[in-house]
Amino acid sequence: MNKNLLIFIVTYNSSFRLKLILKKIQKIKKINYKILISDDCSNDDTSSYIPNQNKKIYININKRNHGYGENIKKCINFAIKKKFDYAVMIHGDNQYDASYIPKLYKIIEKNNIDAVTGSRMKNFKSALNGKMPFYKFIGNYILTRIFNLYFNTQFTDAHTGLWMYNLQSLKNIRFNKDRKSTT
Repeated sequence: MNKNLLIFIVTYNSSFRLKLILKKIQKIKKINYKILISDDCSNDDTSSYIPNQNKKIYININKRNHGYGENIKKCINFAIKKKFDYAVMIHGDNQYDASYIPKLYKIIEKNNIDAVTGSRMKNFKSALNGKMPFYKFIGNYILTRIFNLYFNTQFTDAHTGLWMYNLQSLKNIRFNKDRKSTT
């Protein structure tokens, strides 16, 4: 069964990279999806790369910077409110290849799991060749090791910007606490 997918792109000063991501997403076939671009009050020309006449694209431009986590929560709340089955988050910095979205979709749908992630760090050479700054590479490596030790997990990239969520699972989690979503 082909369920509804929301691909949400969280952006902050993403500029032309947004255009590159959208081009990759447009190549995705056989999945019923819509896109939400959620810009967190960028102070560059990111908004000039947001298409405004596309029925497949929702647009949210925050009037003030909410921060990374709050922007993600707004997007997830939007996906739940619009009754999507799954949502995938991809960073607007183009460090994650949107062409992997169908693979994530297949994994989450086939295995009926809560979430699945992409990784820049599965192959260290690829992470560095993908223009990941060396200081971020070292930091990510160390923090991922600590995360895995503490939570007894086996992430290769605990700071990934490519997540796919089964929204049925998230409906039961109170991740908003006392805050109200404004999307």
